[in-house]
Amino acid sequence: MKRLFLLFACWFSAVSAFAQALGHLEQIQNRKQLRVCIWPDYYGITLRNPKTQKLEGVDADMAIEFAKDLGVGLEFVDSSFARLIPDLLADRCDVAMFAVGITPSRVDKLRFAKPTLVSDIFGITTLHNRRIKSWEDIDKPGTVVAVIKGTLHEPIMRERLKSATLSVLDTPMAREQEVSSGRADVFMTDYPYSRRMLETTDWARLVAPPSSFHLTHYAYAVAPGDERWLNRVDQFVRDIKRDGRLMQSASRYRLESIVVRD
Repeated sequence: MKRLFLLFACWFSAVSAFAQALGHLEQIQNRKQLRVCIWPDYYGITLRNPKTQKLEGVDADMAIEFAKDLGVGLEFVDSSFARLIPDLLADRCDVAMFAVGITPSRVDKLRFAKPTLVSDIFGITTLHNRRIKSWEDIDKPGTVVAVIKGTLHEPIMRERLKSATLSVLDTPMAREQEVSSGRADVFMTDYPYSRRMLETTDWARLVAPPSSFHLTHYAYAVAPGDERWLNRVDQFVRDIKRDGRLMQSASRYRLESIVVRD
C-alpha cells in the first residue's frame, strides 16, 4: 500500500509539473475552459446582478466572446483589485477581464494587452454637501476624500492631495456609506462606476474635473512569462475592435465614449 501511494504521488507530481510546463493556451485547450478573473461589483463592466446572479457589463460580454473564439467553456473567478496580482500570479485564472487600470505598480508584476477603455477620475458627493461645490473644493483642509484600498485611485489621490484627508476603505459599500452619511465628503471613482451612482441612487452628485485630471487606460491582464498567451489576448482585443463587438457591448452599457478605438 505504501509503495502504491508513493507511485501515485510520483505520478501526480509528474502530471502537475507537465501541466505547469504547458503554456496557458495548451492548458485552456486541455481543460476545455477559460478561467477569467472578475470583480463582480463593477457596474457596466462585470456586475453580478443581485436578482438574477448573472454577470452584466462589457467585460463580462467580452469574456463570453473570448471563450467562444477559443472554442472552450468559461469559468468566472471572483477577484478584486486588491487580490488581482496574487490571483494571477497564483494561476487562479488565465486572464483578468474587469477594466484593470494600467498602473506602474501593476506593470511591474503583470503583463497587459492593448487597452480597451480609458477613463478619467471623477468624484461622487451628495446633493446636499455644502463643502464640495466643484472639483476645486476637493483638496482643501477639512475635506475627507474616500477611496477603495487596492484601486488605482488610492496611490493617485495619496500623491495628488495636499490639504484634504484621505480615507482608505475596504469595499465600495463602505466608501459610499461614508459619503452618504457625511463622514466623508466625496469618494473618487471612474466613469463606469460614476454612472452606477447616478443611475441607481437618489443622493449622488457627480463632481467632474474641469480638464483631464489623470487618464488611465484599462486592459486585460495576464501573469508574466507566457508571450504566446499574451499575444493571443492581444489578438482577441484587435478582433473585437475591428468587428465591432467591443463597441456594440460598450454602447449597451452606455460606455461607448470611453472605448479605445485603435
